[in-house]
Amino acid sequence: MFQTNTYQGSLEEKYTLLTKQLDALLEGEKDQIANLSNASSLLNQFLSDVNWVGFYFWKENELVLGPFQGMPACVRIKYGKGVCGTAAKEERTLRIEDVHTFPGHIACDAASNSEIVVPLLKNGSLIGVLDIDSPSKNRFSEEDQKGLEQFASTLLKHL
Repeated sequence: MFQTNTYQGSLEEKYTLLTKQLDALLEGEKDQIANLSNASSLLNQFLSDVNWVGFYFWKENELVLGPFQGMPACVRIKYGKGVCGTAAKEERTLRIEDVHTFPGHIACDAASNSEIVVPLLKNGSLIGVLDIDSPSKNRFSEEDQKGLEQFASTLLKHL
């Protein structure tokens, strides 16, 4: 596995390699918890300047905490609430430069200042979200968004 600080390619190339690594790592494994655990670990190792990487899954009309890397987190998030609940409701990626300006932001970790949430849609239905937090404001770029959406698409093939 490569580290972003040692690989000399563009960010787009780095995400492409990361996604290929994910695909190879999960190949043949059917256990969802194992695959999500490895996916969150892989992202946590790949991304710099992040303090939380993980998943929430759609269960009983709310998002419920899944495998993650980082500080303990909120266990349940209401549909349409906070960044995760809003991304789930709107079924679109939300890239938030400053979470403190987001209406209804849920502060699970006071150190988080920016966030990106990618909805996970399988067969046209919401199954959960990929959530990544950073202690820096404006941490996530459009290139990060595209790379993480590609990562999520590949992950969904293994869930």
